[in-house]
Amino acid sequence: MNYILFDGTVRNALLPFTFTRPVAEIRIGILTIREKWEKYLGYTTTTLTEEYLSEKYPMVELEDNVMINASFLPNDVLSEMVKNLEKNQAIFKGDAVIAFYTNDTQEEIDFDTYEIIEFNEDCLTVENTWDIFAKNDAAIREDFDLITEGRTSLPLPKSVNVLSPENIFIEEGAKLEFVTLNASTGPIYIGKNSEIMEGSVIRGPFALCEEAQVKLATKVYGATTVGPHSRIGGEVNNSVLFGYSNKGHDGFLGNAVLGEWCNIGADSNNSNLKNNYEEVRLWSYETEGFAKTGLQFCGLMMGDHSKCGINTMFNTGTVVGVSSNIFGSGFPRNFVPSFSWGGASGFTTYLTSKAFQTAKIVMSRRHVDFTEEDAKILEHIFEETKKYRKE
Repeated sequence: MNYILFDGTVRNALLPFTFTRPVAEIRIGILTIREKWEKYLGYTTTTLTEEYLSEKYPMVELEDNVMINASFLPNDVLSEMVKNLEKNQAIFKGDAVIAFYTNDTQEEIDFDTYEIIEFNEDCLTVENTWDIFAKNDAAIREDFDLITEGRTSLPLPKSVNVLSPENIFIEEGAKLEFVTLNASTGPIYIGKNSEIMEGSVIRGPFALCEEAQVKLATKVYGATTVGPHSRIGGEVNNSVLFGYSNKGHDGFLGNAVLGEWCNIGADSNNSNLKNNYEEVRLWSYETEGFAKTGLQFCGLMMGDHSKCGINTMFNTGTVVGVSSNIFGSGFPRNFVPSFSWGGASGFTTYLTSKAFQTAKIVMSRRHVDFTEEDAKILEHIFEETKKYRKE
């Protein structure tokens, strides 16, 4: 069967992260949404996404296809329902379509002609940027069970202080000595060829993905995910780093999401709680205003390729777009548009020529090429986000 993950109606609510990726490529828990579906289905998947992203994330369409809404995370019950779909059947949860079996001759789907199957069970969904950290606890637990079922962890080194070792899984090549792991509050997953340096204290749920690193004497609270090839240091609480991003020094990151290729300068901090303890409002690309989150704790949302200098301070509920560079004293405003250069004293436009030059250097350090596809995507984002910048 040919499975295609589509962005659905939530794509704009997940900006700035979906500027540079389909919804399916969002990491929550240990795996990306695509990786979760592929493990449950036993098949590879492709993507139906924005046209400017389709060269990097192409769709493979056959005569018969099952389309899956990528904002819904799979579980045993849902994945079995999807696998058992027949032609002209669709799975709905309330008014939202989860999946449907169709063919490539249909340009517009008329669900009135479909047999509707109601999904009445619980499942995780990603519908807002803050869901990525707010639901990360449950997502880590589900992914941990999925990844480790029927497998045996590498043994814990004798120098490790540990609580609830049965909730810890260590992959091949991982290095950890003289660290404290408390898995009584949730599972701890330590990925292939990752490293936890001496003196670090980690409380689950926690996921350290492949080739990622926890630096010396780091303090980590659950539920935190450190994506592949990322690094963390200092104090981190309930945050998700998608991959290839660094928060390598002292300073606090809490209730936050960092995309790929981000860098947080030494001694930088984000606030995750307002002084008056009121509900946090967050910039919405859908309404082009600040929207209620329903959360008391909400920190920093930073899009791909954005960076900040040393001692940067981010206010509660700050949204930073793609390829922005923030530095200087004081608090920058809590919505920083893509391709902004500056800080609290003001911003200028970060030209693509300069941004691309930096991206090439940063990516080459990790032996990854900055491709023509990447350049085209960022050029599109630069044009699309012009209205938010004061030129």
